[in-house]
Amino acid sequence: MRILVVQHDPDLAELISGCLLRIGFDTDTAAGLADADLKLRGSACHGLVGDRAQPDGDVLRLVAAHRRAGWTRPVLMLTAVDSSAERVTLIEQGADDHLVKPFTTAGLTSRALALFRAPVVVGQASRLRFGDLERTAHDGRFTRAGVPLSLTVTEEAVLRALMLASGALVTRDRLAMCCAGDRHPPDSDAVDALIGRLRRRLGHPDPVRSVRGIGYRLVDPA
Repeated sequence: MRILVVQHDPDLAELISGCLLRIGFDTDTAAGLADADLKLRGSACHGLVGDRAQPDGDVLRLVAAHRRAGWTRPVLMLTAVDSSAERVTLIEQGADDHLVKPFTTAGLTSRALALFRAPVVVGQASRLRFGDLERTAHDGRFTRAGVPLSLTVTEEAVLRALMLASGALVTRDRLAMCCAGDRHPPDSDAVDALIGRLRRRLGHPDPVRSVRGIGYRLVDPA
C-alpha cells in the first residue's frame, strides 16, 4: 500500500515517511501541489498525508478537485488550525481525518494505522439493501439503482450504519464512532458536514432525513 506524502519541508517529509514505513506502508513524496497532482494522476496511490499549507497553494483544494473527479482514497490532512470551522472545512472538501500541528509521531502512527489499514467489518460479505441503495455481497461495493457509487472510506462507513438501521434513527454520536473507529471521533458539526458530502454523492432524490438536534435516518424516496 503506497501513501503519498505532500510536504515541502524535507525534514518533516522524511519524518512522516519514516513513520509510515515503520508501520508497513510504502511512501512517495511530493514537494508541493504541482508535483502531488502529477503523482495522483499517474501513480497508484492508496492514500494521502498532506500538510495543508504548501508554498504553491492549499493541498485541500487539490484533494477537493480529485474528489470531484472520482478519487476516493483516504486522506489525512495536517493543519495548523484546531477549530470546529476548520474541521468542517476539511470534511466538506474531502479529508477523512486530520492531525493538528505540532503533532507527535505516536499520534501520526495511530491515525495512519486507523485510516489506511484495510477495515475489518463484521458481516462485510453480507448483502445490505434499503430502497434503491445496495451493498453487494461479492465485493462490498455500494450502488444506487444499480449504479456504482464512488465513496470514500468514511462515506461508506456512514452509509453502512444508516442502511443497517433500516430507516431507524442513527444518532450523530453513533455516526461519529462509525467513521472514526479507534481514531478521535469528529464533532457534531463535522458529522453534519460529512452527511452533506454523502448526500452529494447519492444524488437526487435525497434518501437521508435529518432529525433535528439528534441524528439522521434513511427513507425510501419511492
